[in-house]
This record gives sequence, structure tokens and C-alpha cells, in this order.
Amino acid sequence: MRAAATTEPGRLRIIGAVLAALVVAFGVVTALEIADRATAADDVVSRSQPLSADAASIYRSLADADTAAASGFLAGAQEPAATRNRYHQDIASASRLLVKAAANTDSSTESGHWIATLNEQLPRYTGLIERARANNRQGLPLGGAYLRYANQQMTTELLPAAQKLYDAETARLYDDHGDARLWPFLSLGIGVAALGGLVWVQRRNYLYTNRVFNHGLLAATAASAVILLWLGVGHAVARAELNDARAHGQESLKVLNDARISSLKARANENLTLVARGAVLTADGKSDKYETDYTSGMSRLHDSLVRAESLADDGEGRTPVATAVTAVSEWKTRHKSASDTDKAGDYDGALAKVIGSKGSTGQCFDQVDAALDRALAHEQAEFTQSAQDGRGALAGLPIGAAALAVLGALGAILGIGRRLSEYR
Repeated sequence: MRAAATTEPGRLRIIGAVLAALVVAFGVVTALEIADRATAADDVVSRSQPLSADAASIYRSLADADTAAASGFLAGAQEPAATRNRYHQDIASASRLLVKAAANTDSSTESGHWIATLNEQLPRYTGLIERARANNRQGLPLGGAYLRYANQQMTTELLPAAQKLYDAETARLYDDHGDARLWPFLSLGIGVAALGGLVWVQRRNYLYTNRVFNHGLLAATAASAVILLWLGVGHAVARAELNDARAHGQESLKVLNDARISSLKARANENLTLVARGAVLTADGKSDKYETDYTSGMSRLHDSLVRAESLADDGEGRTPVATAVTAVSEWKTRHKSASDTDKAGDYDGALAKVIGSKGSTGQCFDQVDAALDRALAHEQAEFTQSAQDGRGALAGLPIGAAALAVLGALGAILGIGRRLSEYR
């Protein structure tokens, strides 16, 4: 190397080899880094976000099934067909989503553990519900005990496991999102070095030979500049779209899911207040446990809706949330009326105000649930669109960078070869 560097042809060969290596390294590192970012972006769209949404749906289905079971029990021995069908649909939906989640999750992971727990506990819960129904049809008070026991299993075993599953999948979504947004600093650094080296060599060539252009080196410079520009702009656009997906999609989805969970819990506790008839108290023994849980659930629901309204970035997203806020306000008013009626000793009157077909709290709950469903569908569509746009901004870049790098390296070698031919 030292001997070669003592002559101009030797120096040119060294310069040519270094330039070609730099350009090839730029293309290879860019292809690898962007392929990694594109994989993470694809995971956001096709794996982690759908699994997070499915986990939220599992929770929602289980909580709604518990609510439907309590509503059907309150209706008496002849459970309404619509309520019974709703319960069965929720259980079937939860079972189907658990099978889907299990097929896409490693059983050794945290998510796999919670899926196994849910699959183990769900048959036990449904068995308790069927016992409660059988006793209720016979008019036996034991049915209420079975229902409370089933609710206890739901609130202490199933729903916490579903919550843990949702938290685990959401954490994985945030990890994939963060990986997709990482700047490719190594690629950018090598690209700047390669481009700077090519400019320096062409300036040196001009100073030594007084020739303005070298076609090979000019082609290598153009190829490197295209890769660097494509890399910077493509990743910036992908990052902006993924940021938008998180800010205006995922954050809203999380808050809306929290609101829906709170509404389902509040409705189940409201029903159980009438089922238990004051038989279950808080730890201090001073208050009805289910009434207390209802009150705290409605408070959380209100806070989540306020947060969701602030996150909604358009009218289509704000309108259903505003509808839910109005329905929650009416729900509280009707619940107070039903509670006052129950305390006055009119149980049947209170029952009608909770599960009746007109003017009941159940109607308000259905309005809240339907409004939240519309809001979730809108935010899900926004998230998916932004995430897909972010993924699309990186499409073709790994292959394009590799191809341009090969052309750039050939251009650098040919350009230096042209200069070397002048010494022969």
C-alpha cells in the first residue's frame, strides 16, 4: 500500500477501491436498516395493532357477556331471547378471538400465558352462568349466588387476564412503532461520507488534470445523492405518518377502549346491585359494593370520554363521543331515579327502570356502547390509513438503494479506470 501510494496510478487505484467500498457499504447498510424499519412498520399494520385490537375486543366481549348474563337473570325465569343471544354471541366472539390470538402468539410469551389462562377459565365461567340460569328458571334463590360467583370469577380472573393480554399486546405495538420510527443514522452517516468522498475525488481530479467532468464519477455521485435523498425523505414521511397514526389513532383507540370497558363494568355492577339486593358490601361494611363500583366506573367513564373528545381531530370522531357524553349524563339521571325507587321498597319499579324497554338505564347503556363502537371504528380506520401510508413510504427503498449502490460503485470504478488509462 505504501509503495503503491508513491505513484499517481497507485493512489488512483486506492482511491477507486475506497470509493467503491464506501458506495457499496452505503447501499448495503441502507438496505438492511430500511428493511428492518419496513418490517417493524409492517408489524404495526399487520400484526401488533390487530392483535392489540383483538385483545381489546376479547375484553369487551367478556365484559359484555357478563352484563348480558346479569340482565337476563334480572328479567326472570323467561330470559329474553335477544339478551340470551347477545350473551352467546359475546362468548362465541371471545372464543374465536382467543383461537386467533393463540395462532399468532408464541405460547412461551407473556401474551401466550394470558391466552392460556383465559382459555382455561372461560369454560368455568360459562358453567356457572348455566347453573345460575337453571336455578333461576326454577325460582331458586341459589341462582343469584351462582351469578354473583360467576361475576366474581369474571372480575377477578377473566377480565384481569384479558387486561394483561391487552397491555402486553399494546406494549408490543408501541415497541414495533418505536422501531419503525428510528432514524437510520448509520446509513445517513455513511451516505454523507460516500458523497463527500466522491466530491473530493472529482475536485482533486479537476485540480490535477483541469478536466471538469468525469462521467463515471459523476454517475456515482448522482446515484449516491439519489439514495441519500430517497433515504432522508422516505424515512421522514414514514416517521410523520407513523407519528400521526399514534397521536390520532392509537392514543384515541386506547382511551375509547378504556371508556368502553368502564361502561361495561358500570352496567354489570348496576345490574348486580339489583341481583344482590344489598347482600354484598364493601370492605368497611358500610356501603353496597356493586353500587360503589358502579359509581367509580361511571366516574372513570366520564374522564375517558373527556379525554377522547380532546383527542378527536375531526367532526366524525367528535360526534359519537359527544353522543356518548350525553347518554352518560342521562344514564346517571335514570340510575338515580331507579336507585331511589329501589330504596323506597318498589323493587319491580326499580327493575323496570334498569332493564325496561322504555326510559331505562339499559337504553342509555346501549346508546353509549353504540356511540363508542362508531368512534372506535372511525379511529381504527384513521390509524390503519396512516400506518399503511407510513409503511408505503419505505416501499422499494431497500432494493432501490442496493441497485443504485451497485451502479454507483461501477461508476466510481469506471471513472477511476478512465484516469488510469491515461498512464498507459
